[in-house]
Amino acid sequence: MVNYNPFFVSDKQVKEIAKNNQTPVYVYSKEVLTKYAKEAKLFKTAYGTAVRYAVKANPNKEVVQLFDSLGLLFDASSAEEAELLLSFGIKPQKIALNSQQLPQNLQDIVKKGIFFTATSLHQLEQYCKIAPNSNVGVRLNPGVGSGTNNRVTTGGVAASFGIWHEYIPKIIATAKKANVTITKVHTHIGAGTDPTVWQQSAKITLGLCKKVLSATVVSFGGGFKVGRMPNEQTADIALIGTKINKLVQDFAKDTGREMFVEIEPGTYLTAMAGVLIAKVIDVTNTGKDGYNFIRTNTGMNDFLRTSMYGAQHPLKIVNIKPTAETKKYVVVGHNCESGDILTSAKGNPDQIEPRQLNKATIGDYLVLAGAGAYCASMRAIGYNAFAPAKEIIID
Repeated sequence: MVNYNPFFVSDKQVKEIAKNNQTPVYVYSKEVLTKYAKEAKLFKTAYGTAVRYAVKANPNKEVVQLFDSLGLLFDASSAEEAELLLSFGIKPQKIALNSQQLPQNLQDIVKKGIFFTATSLHQLEQYCKIAPNSNVGVRLNPGVGSGTNNRVTTGGVAASFGIWHEYIPKIIATAKKANVTITKVHTHIGAGTDPTVWQQSAKITLGLCKKVLSATVVSFGGGFKVGRMPNEQTADIALIGTKINKLVQDFAKDTGREMFVEIEPGTYLTAMAGVLIAKVIDVTNTGKDGYNFIRTNTGMNDFLRTSMYGAQHPLKIVNIKPTAETKKYVVVGHNCESGDILTSAKGNPDQIEPRQLNKATIGDYLVLAGAGAYCASMRAIGYNAFAPAKEIIID
């Protein structure tokens, strides 16, 4: 397990990229993407394992095609995302659809060979009407959730994701009536999850598999912690795999069933492979007892994580004229919105938290790192009519 340098572009490269591309611009590293994909594949279990890339993290065409070439499979969170993957040349047999919204074109999706996982009883009932005598997956809410905060927790009584685990008898009866075989059980408890909680969830999920006798595949979802900031640790995915493997082998001894295992990381694969380069457009302050502000030519129309979650990202000023002087700044975006803050307090988007950065002047560049996941794919495009940041990939 390795924590890679979040600033994979040098100051010289930042200036060259900014010169050749209008800022703001997202930059992705093919080298870093490849390293994380190879590390994810170190998650191995006794009876077969697959890594499915959760495309919602970053649906960039070149990123997707690179992961395809490295042997990853794909998880789509909407029918539209599945169609996007097909347009990129991804074979339908490599795609699994796990969506909050029942696709209007579900019949067409199934006919194309995309594997469908029902995330509610209604979805399962509709699937059984459309595709009797077939195979399906079910996403269960195991009753436990975890995450860096409530907004990224996807399990437990306060989460709408998946079918509540107590409804398994109804799930089985619904499928049996249409001669539909439930071949996959899927759970996902949240993002940035503590490895110990993640393993506890896996144990609970295997317990639920004991009640779904037809299941041959278990998907434990994603949620592997990525340490964007210097004081944060990245999950040791190989070590977690070793511990999950023991659970799977114990399950096989107890039941005689050898389960194929899937994991669905998104953040883990892409977060550290991206930076957002923006320009310093203004430097201002609110007096001697106030704050110093850096205004940038990006913001929530390109990047929402700090405004939504109080997410922490490494920041760096690349000076046009180098300086050793530093200063504490609150970094803000260019949108006419008080919540357009790039230096929110950890886990608290309502609180600002200044950062010690190189002294900035108008025309310098700001580099926001750890921007490869849930950044370009999750932004308020069109807000204040600003054009969205361009995305490029480098070797």
